[in-house]
Amino acid sequence: MSNVIDGKQFANDLCEKLKLEVAQLLEQQDLQPGIAVVLVGDDPASQVYVRNKVKRCEQLGIKSFEHRLPEDTSEADLLTLIKQLNDQSDVHGILVQLPVPDHIDDKVILAAISPSKDVDGLHIENIGAMAVGNNQMVPCTPLGSMMLLNDRLGDLSGKHAVVIGRSNLVGKPMATLLLQQNCTVTVAHSRTKDIESICRQADILVAAVGRPRFVKADWVKEGAVVIDVGINRIEEDGKSRLVGDVDFDAVSPKVAGITPVPGGVGPMTIACLMYNTVFAAKKQAGLVS
Repeated sequence: MSNVIDGKQFANDLCEKLKLEVAQLLEQQDLQPGIAVVLVGDDPASQVYVRNKVKRCEQLGIKSFEHRLPEDTSEADLLTLIKQLNDQSDVHGILVQLPVPDHIDDKVILAAISPSKDVDGLHIENIGAMAVGNNQMVPCTPLGSMMLLNDRLGDLSGKHAVVIGRSNLVGKPMATLLLQQNCTVTVAHSRTKDIESICRQADILVAAVGRPRFVKADWVKEGAVVIDVGINRIEEDGKSRLVGDVDFDAVSPKVAGITPVPGGVGPMTIACLMYNTVFAAKKQAGLVS
């Protein structure tokens, strides 16, 4: 359908551009962007995510450094590794795969990563810079979502955007980025009263709550653009499948654009991690301000 926003194709196109840029950096500046990916424990989903990220790096010519640590790794030992990576000149980006085991405080870990190497965009310094409009490292999922919105709609000025969810990872930074592009932004969440009527006002609706098919067709107005960030695994008809936070089959006929799950925002998240890594390498080399 023409209203389906193909995040997988957009991500592939973005990565092709990045591949050319990486080759030029290596040829002209003797600079090869590098990212260190740290995985603590053996969470199956995290292992898949890390494998996909490393595979993308190989495709683009980005150097990857994998650090797979046992489940019982102490917080102190993880902090020691991060300090080493902060000081390693050929590592331009550091990503600690979340979640970390319960005995490790993820806030402490994220704060220990150098802001200039925080390719996940989750360091408090980068979040604060984004809040005042000085974007440096932007969280990958909101960044990818904004790229898809700009590609579909162009100028977002004056549009009413409703973000469902207020997480630090997606909801809050997404709202900030939409404000930067002159949207009128409403953030809805679990305590919001009459959430259905608020969603019906949205020209742009971003769903990021982690609840399968939470957004129904009668929540969405005709001609809206819907960005579905949710990735939920459900059992249906005896099979396991992935669905989003939006009831795609019911909503898609009435909207001007909608991201599918899978194949929408998910591929953009990894592509934007690559984008941030290349940006970080250029910035550390003094090639961008």
